[in-house]
Amino acid sequence: MDFTVKPVLTGEKTVLRPFTEADAERMWEIVNDPEVVRFTFPPDSELTPERLRGWYGSRGAQPDRLDLAVTDPADGELLGEVVLYEWDPANRSCTFRTLIGPRGRGRGVGTEATRLIVGHGFEQLGLHRVQLEVYGNNSRALRVYEKAGFVVEGVRREAAWRDGEWVDEVLMAVLDHEWAAHGGRPRAAGVTAR
Repeated sequence: MDFTVKPVLTGEKTVLRPFTEADAERMWEIVNDPEVVRFTFPPDSELTPERLRGWYGSRGAQPDRLDLAVTDPADGELLGEVVLYEWDPANRSCTFRTLIGPRGRGRGVGTEATRLIVGHGFEQLGLHRVQLEVYGNNSRALRVYEKAGFVVEGVRREAAWRDGEWVDEVLMAVLDHEWAAHGGRPRAAGVTAR
């Protein structure tokens, strides 16, 4: 198993598709959104439009990660990204991250995009574990991850200095047998976190 195939994953609220170099300009706007900066990038990140063009232009050639563009099915507008990375083949695990720009927020796009790519990881790629880290003050992301079946495994207390305050880093994961039981919808399946 590897990530050489870059699929198109279709839901009701979003279509996930492989990135192209042409997506860099829109992603530049998204990564500079204040909420994205606050919850995603360290303050010292030195992103440039040129770096983003090279980055998004090369995503299709990466066999050890899956970066997909989150788009609006109505008009194809790029809304953000979802990524499976830090692939550990021996343990069939990887790390998940996402970022959604302002036009994709508040309408269930992030939740559906998370379910689509994580479901692909379990159902098509045979992953055993998908994990993530999220700042403890990012309540929107925490809700999305919980709705998609991620379980809190631990908290690194006051692990990052952000915006003039110490914030926790929350570690979360979902396992293949959990996903098989709830399909990314633990409440609907009557599954409770242990």
